[in-house]
Amino acid sequence: MSREVDYALVGGGLQNGLLALALRARQPNARVAIIERGATLGGNHTWCFHAGDVTSAMAAWIDPVVAVRWPGYDVAFPGHTRTLDSAYACVTSARLAAAVASSGCELLLEATALVVGADHVLVRSCDGVVGELRARAVIDARGPDRADVAATGWQKFIGQDLRLAAPHGLTRPMLMDATVEQLDGFRFMYVLPLAADRVLVEDTYFANGTHLDATVLRERIAAYVAARGWQIVAVEREESGVLPLPLRCAPPVAACPLVAGYAGGWFHPVTGYSFPIAARLAELIAAQPPEQLAGKAIEYHARAHAKQLAFGLRLNRMLFRWFAPAQRYRVLERFYRLPEASVRRFYALELTAWDRARILVGRPPRGMSFRAMFGGQP
Repeated sequence: MSREVDYALVGGGLQNGLLALALRARQPNARVAIIERGATLGGNHTWCFHAGDVTSAMAAWIDPVVAVRWPGYDVAFPGHTRTLDSAYACVTSARLAAAVASSGCELLLEATALVVGADHVLVRSCDGVVGELRARAVIDARGPDRADVAATGWQKFIGQDLRLAAPHGLTRPMLMDATVEQLDGFRFMYVLPLAADRVLVEDTYFANGTHLDATVLRERIAAYVAARGWQIVAVEREESGVLPLPLRCAPPVAACPLVAGYAGGWFHPVTGYSFPIAARLAELIAAQPPEQLAGKAIEYHARAHAKQLAFGLRLNRMLFRWFAPAQRYRVLERFYRLPEASVRRFYALELTAWDRARILVGRPPRGMSFRAMFGGQP
């Protein structure tokens, strides 16, 4: 059975969730359908962004999905600690899913996209019925498992949303606490105070391999929490991930269908921190007529992002090839001595030429292998 929509969004993760909200704000009468293989939208994630990553136009449709805001954040390394005053915010899967569900978009959950074309999607529904969506525009954002990447490092983590017996006393997040023992690559704890007695604690690694021992990481989180003097009452929620941090990958292309999200190269290759990239792309798509999906505006944006992506991939090659796993923290420790504006632009993947020079020029961090740098040996 065939029917028509204006936008067919394949995949119900961050990219298409934000796009659905942007389309509702920009084109309130557009017919939008989301095809998602899972039972809910957004999966089980927490995404964060700096206040400067979002324009006032984007804030109009992003603000409703923000769960918590903070006036700044901290980082800590063995030889350097710092408080940064960039406002910081977090979005949860639950809030994103609720906002999209109430936006009037058609949700096809537990459905499989069998064929994705420039103007149609062949869909098998949860009850096994196969039908076709005819669309004026198709956006395919089915996630990192479809990405065409070469050699990679990996970002892997387990995070626990913890209910504590007493207030934790934090007023700002700890984005990187790298004072912990350096195991399996660059390791840090990521701490978000969600409420007076609730905190999200993630044990994160920039590692060479994908192996993630959930039991061990849970034990390390418990030990970290105990060392802070906090007592856990309950684990409200747990999330985990293993994301490729590629050393090379194909740049994004303005085409029909538009491959967006991680698979299309629309991500931050060094951090996996891709909320601002997804939000910018969503705003741009929603501002164009559906027939302009491969037009000049998105083509120009793709070229600009490809330039930023190439620099990020270069940084990954340096991080994973030039530094032994236990020495990688020194690269980030040096990075966090840069001006705050440069740090913010790095996370947003909006680096200027001067920012790139600041990152690369100067005395290299301790632990760099000159044999790997000049001889090509990792």
